[in-house]
Amino acid sequence: MDYFVIASILVFLSAVFGYLNLRFFKLPNTIGLTFITILFTLAVFVLSYFDDTLLQAERFIISQIDFKVVLLDIMLSFLLFAGALHTDLQKLKEQRWPVLVFATFGVLVSTFLIGTATFFLLKLLGLNVAFIYCLLFGALISPTDPIAVLGILKKAGAPKKLEIKIVGESLFNDGVGVVVFLTIFGLAGGSEEGFSIASVLELFVVEVLGGLLWGLFLGWVTYYFMKRIDDYNIEVIITLATVMTGTIVATHLHVSAPLAMVVAGLMVGGNKSRELAMSKTTETYVDKFWELIDILLNTILFVLVGMEMLVLEFNPTYIYAGLLAIPIALVCRYLSLMGPVKLFQKKLDFVPNTTLIMTWGGLRGAISIALALGLTEAMQRDLFLVITYIIVIFSILVQGLTVEKLIRRLKLE
Repeated sequence: MDYFVIASILVFLSAVFGYLNLRFFKLPNTIGLTFITILFTLAVFVLSYFDDTLLQAERFIISQIDFKVVLLDIMLSFLLFAGALHTDLQKLKEQRWPVLVFATFGVLVSTFLIGTATFFLLKLLGLNVAFIYCLLFGALISPTDPIAVLGILKKAGAPKKLEIKIVGESLFNDGVGVVVFLTIFGLAGGSEEGFSIASVLELFVVEVLGGLLWGLFLGWVTYYFMKRIDDYNIEVIITLATVMTGTIVATHLHVSAPLAMVVAGLMVGGNKSRELAMSKTTETYVDKFWELIDILLNTILFVLVGMEMLVLEFNPTYIYAGLLAIPIALVCRYLSLMGPVKLFQKKLDFVPNTTLIMTWGGLRGAISIALALGLTEAMQRDLFLVITYIIVIFSILVQGLTVEKLIRRLKLE
């Protein structure tokens, strides 16, 4: 089965599930698509007791897709550029220091807390897993998913000051989270190059700083060319070329493509760039084009998240561990946010209950699943994949559905 057929099937399922959601369930797209796909997959499991043709076909489709590569190397760049393009750069600048601390210090503290708590939880369940592998799990589950967060916060009615903190953190902390994950991955023996302080520093400088600098260059080049013409067709194509070419070059240079796309998107979508480089017609078409890309890829992505159930090992102990890990992940995120919130609370006039809302509104998503799929068998891949999947599904379905209610209860609209 070639990639065009697989893509066609995924788009068809996305269209059908999207229609069913809007027609009957009326849930936010991210939540509705994940929910319907899980129901569909469960129905396929039930049907397989009578005829397993559909189950085998679905498993074959999933087996042909490298979820980690599709998300991290292809889709993520488009989704982050689209998200950053519609983020208020001026408001993000005002909140740059807390966003920076949340995306760095917060991820590191959360990684250690979750890793430590998971180590003792697994001990209690009779699973002897090395501490370093638990830290690896802490690294992959700590970053909040910008794709899930952006989709749900738009409808949650959060105060703008709070929304920009959560969105800003989510846009940047996945890049930092990937670097932390790769660092621990090397320490755990998953990297052929081994581990050393020098390799950690090199990874940080090349991946993070290199990605930021490459993003600045891409943003400036895109702005430069768009400013000198007035044709919305070509200008839309220029933004598309920025993401596609920029991602290829970033991969070749071994710098963070996601961080580069976030920076480029913020620069192109900033108020100054819009005023100087885009006519009103161009601005409308650029925004609508990237909104469509965002919706299409999000739809396919969360259909894939639901279908990933097919690769899980349904071990009861693994499922218990996943259910118990949900409160652990939430409490550890809350603790990792307390320090930064206290530090900036008075200076930047944080809204009440910022830590609580950021904890419940910081959704985990497809990035965590993609990283979990990258673990080796020696790193307890099956165990941590089940735990990760349970946390992600809880995050999207339960937290995503109740964020708006929590905001209303706290009277923060």
